[in-house]
Amino acid sequence: MNRERGLYFEDIQENFAIASQGRTITEADLVAFGTLTGDFNPLHLDEEYAKQTLFGGRIAHGMLGLAYAVGLAWQLGFMLGTVEAFRELAWQFRKPIVIGDTIHATLKLASKKAIRGYRGGLVTMDISLVNQKGEAVQKGTWTILVKGTPD
Repeated sequence: MNRERGLYFEDIQENFAIASQGRTITEADLVAFGTLTGDFNPLHLDEEYAKQTLFGGRIAHGMLGLAYAVGLAWQLGFMLGTVEAFRELAWQFRKPIVIGDTIHATLKLASKKAIRGYRGGLVTMDISLVNQKGEAVQKGTWTILVKGTPD
């Protein structure tokens, strides 16, 4: 979806569903995220340590997956200029994301609620972060505040 602006509250209909492009996870992603956040957990950055864990090797930071889900969703364009705030999320980390995985995000409207006295409302989306095997590695719901159509 390549748009000059995002979707307004009224534009998001009952059957809204969309999927992002894919993104392949690299070693550089883990190092950059660890450096940015200060999360130097050896599970993510030390192969020899990680080999001794139940995962058998390094895995991506769970929050890196969530961050990529947000970025992949943003790239779809439907939020551009119309989403005012990220209000709430519930998130599950279901399976590890490993170096070499290609992930994409799927978004589907769960509910929407107009806010009295505000032109627009709250939109809740069911989100899945899916790997190349079709497995939902992370999933949850996001609630965003979306502007209504201007006069």
